[in-house]
Amino acid sequence: MKRVITGNYAAAYGAYLTRVDFVAAYPITPQTLIVEHISEFVNDGLLDAEYMRVESEHSAMSACVAASATGARTYTATASQGLALMHEVLFIPPVLHLPIVMPVVNRTVAAPIGIWCEQNDTMPQRDTGWLQVYCEDNQEVVDMVIQSCMIGEHKKVLLPSMVMLDAFILSHTVEPVDFPEIEEVDKFLPKYKPEHAYLDPKRPMVLGSFTPPEYIQEARYQTEESMNNARKVITDVTKEFGKTFGRDYGGLIEKYRCEDAEVILITTGTVTSTARLVVDQYRDKGKKVGLIKLRFFRPFPLQEIKELGEQVEAVGVYDRSMSFGTAGPTYIETRYALYGYSIPILNFLAGLGGRDVTIKDISFMFDRLLEAKKGKIKNEIVWIGTRGVEP
Repeated sequence: MKRVITGNYAAAYGAYLTRVDFVAAYPITPQTLIVEHISEFVNDGLLDAEYMRVESEHSAMSACVAASATGARTYTATASQGLALMHEVLFIPPVLHLPIVMPVVNRTVAAPIGIWCEQNDTMPQRDTGWLQVYCEDNQEVVDMVIQSCMIGEHKKVLLPSMVMLDAFILSHTVEPVDFPEIEEVDKFLPKYKPEHAYLDPKRPMVLGSFTPPEYIQEARYQTEESMNNARKVITDVTKEFGKTFGRDYGGLIEKYRCEDAEVILITTGTVTSTARLVVDQYRDKGKKVGLIKLRFFRPFPLQEIKELGEQVEAVGVYDRSMSFGTAGPTYIETRYALYGYSIPILNFLAGLGGRDVTIKDISFMFDRLLEAKKGKIKNEIVWIGTRGVEP
């Protein structure tokens, strides 16, 4: 079924297609329409779910923890300051093996106050134990809500998922999207059968109890093991989804014209679409450039990045967020993955606060990488289009 819809509607429709049992709803721009659309599905009888209106994002995540602990397929959505308010509770679902799904509309975190696109809201949550996937378009949003249920509910993973979409660029912009029929999704995504969550007096279970030091380190290791297990599960689910619905996103990363590339640029989110166009333009000029769409930030695609480091002469990393005092988070992770390689690795910071990242900006990135390939490096950390800062 073809529809022309916003990213927010795509995220909400994903909840319908996955037949979620419980939704915790609290509004925050630019996410509000996700939970509003779901309320319409529930009101119209399309979705048989418990819809709980809560008093804050902290309460929303607390309610999701409780609902998921009973064995319900659980869903919520948030953005920016709302995600920050959830921070205390975000650490709980991974260690309790609760596969909650939560779309997050990437938005500037105050101060200054802004409502436009930035990834400084989700990047600071990278160490909470949640799976994190960044979407390029509205089709990927709905598809990743479906896949996140299947990945997170896998018995070797059992982790919650954040599905990211850029504020306004996706959340409020309409695009053609191919919605699968719900009966097709039912065949692809089995009914959730919880491994560690029950309300069954015949099988009593204690969740989240006070725990002495003798056991907490093992719990941390188990969460790490689940995150590492997710790598293969993501790859397998991506392939199975592609066979079923005709859209294969490549797993943890998606390569574009990388076979003989001399330099590559790594991007997340909607900037990828612009970068893909620039790659084609440079290829037409005979310049061997390539693009890596970094889909999953957690788990980070360490092996895939290492393999690329063996074939190229320079790597550029685009970040729409900043880890103050060091560099962009994606750059930091990439430098770690490529530790020991002698190739230049440059960090390009652009689009923070919602500023447009244009063809001119991406071209500048590739030009710098082609210079770096020859040993000409002006700055490793490059702020693009920043007043008073020479790039």
